[in-house]
Amino acid sequence: METQTQVSLFQIDDYGPWTVTPEPRYEMDLQVLQSRLFRDIARFVGSKGGYVFQTRYDNVIGITNHLDMEDHALLQESIANNFPVTVSIGVSSAPRPGEAVKQSTQILQERGSAQDPNRVEVLGGTTTSDEPAVPLVAHFDIVDVTGEYTDEISEYETFQKVMSSYLSLSEYMRSSYGALSFYAGGDNVIAICPYLKREDFEAAVEHVMEDGGPKYRVGIGHGQTIQDAGMSAKDALETCRERQESVHLELQTQVL
Repeated sequence: METQTQVSLFQIDDYGPWTVTPEPRYEMDLQVLQSRLFRDIARFVGSKGGYVFQTRYDNVIGITNHLDMEDHALLQESIANNFPVTVSIGVSSAPRPGEAVKQSTQILQERGSAQDPNRVEVLGGTTTSDEPAVPLVAHFDIVDVTGEYTDEISEYETFQKVMSSYLSLSEYMRSSYGALSFYAGGDNVIAICPYLKREDFEAAVEHVMEDGGPKYRVGIGHGQTIQDAGMSAKDALETCRERQESVHLELQTQVL
């Protein structure tokens, strides 16, 4: 069964120059601004059943299957009214999430540089006009991260090991399946995937271990919205823990 992932790229307009005009701004003030902006985008998109993820903080990727262009315009207006910066948004969809984010990025790139002062509040692309099947959500976490890392080595070393394994996992999922994987705090990685088989996820877990990383387990779910799929994946991950499994798909995904 083919899925369709709608990806929205939220990009702060002319952000680099703004941070040093009329003089460099305090770094913690910038971090707070980025956190507040992410909070507002996440709250709005989440209220519509979507997901958002920080990438480089001044860029945010949203999985927005149930948002139309009017929703995006409303969010854009709200940001302009509540922040000292504006955002441009590119929207696209494709069967593979990786292709959708590439198209969303190109939409903004074609309208001008991210540091072009004349490129302000662009809203480009199109939203899905029907109700295609939403992508799978896979929720990965590291087996016994507390015993292996948190209680044994320094927090910074733990952070390095978690991030190294995340990069290995995310690159494998992207290059092999066109999936988008995002670090979600702690030892958690959330991947937005086209329909994949159990053995595809088993191969991803094995790849990280062969690459020198820790053992992951993963719960996979789907639903009417991305948030429904995410909750299904969380339930599947709990089943993994209870049954000591590496991979578990919720019942409705057994058709894969």
